[in-house]
Amino acid sequence: MPCTVIFTPEAQEQLAALYRYIATAASPETAERYTSAIVTYCESLHTFPNRGTRRDDVRPGLRITNYKKRTVIAFSVDAELVSIIGVYYGGQDFVTALQFDLDD
Repeated sequence: MPCTVIFTPEAQEQLAALYRYIATAASPETAERYTSAIVTYCESLHTFPNRGTRRDDVRPGLRITNYKKRTVIAFSVDAELVSIIGVYYGGQDFVTALQFDLDD
């Protein structure tokens, strides 16, 4: 049975920041295409939510997948819900960021 995919407020802000970065560096159209493609990719996790690599060493229940080798998508899966925890672009240190979040 397909899961529901949600984006945490942090993931939404990261997508917005990525949009702003690409819009400034390239164009708003390019930014819209790229960030929309990431959202579509994340939403596709509803059919096969256990994709990616488990990273319990970083955070219990964490899974990591990549979009076009430049973007790391961090997410967790429970019975009927896929939570997109973070979207990290271009080599951002997602491990430290996600471990730091747990300490809050």
